[in-house]
Amino acid sequence: MIIFGIDPGIARVGWAVIKQEKGKQTPLFYGCITTEKETPLPDRLLSMHSELLKLFSKYHPDVLSLEELFFAKNEKTAIMVGEARGVVLLAAAQSRVPVVSYSPPSIKLAICGYGKAEKLQVQRMVTRLLNLKEIPKPDDTADALAIALTHAFSYKFKNKLL
Repeated sequence: MIIFGIDPGIARVGWAVIKQEKGKQTPLFYGCITTEKETPLPDRLLSMHSELLKLFSKYHPDVLSLEELFFAKNEKTAIMVGEARGVVLLAAAQSRVPVVSYSPPSIKLAICGYGKAEKLQVQRMVTRLLNLKEIPKPDDTADALAIALTHAFSYKFKNKLL
């Protein structure tokens, strides 16, 4: 199974593609889509959408694992992240990629075993779990890998229950 993980944002969208096969997760590709603050919001969203469509077309994921929107202290930031998340959902629907969402605490729990783990703990565990030489940068990319891994672990667990 090819799992595409996304950490949505307006300035940066972390993305990761991992392969789940025979209980093993292998990172295939990962990166970050960036948009410039000076660019009008509609153009930033359009650029993000175009890049996502290219990535979905290139990697043909079986599923998109997406972080749920959390309630931020800054309402403006939360709204903009919600808009970015909507663009991600639209691109997935257009590419016929099924979507599953995970809350930030459930991602931390799946990766670290603790739902209130610190960001650096999650990044270190992602690095260890995927046998990477260093923590992926920027943070959004490491987060996308964590989100993809969360689905791999959840899917594997659900199948064992069946």
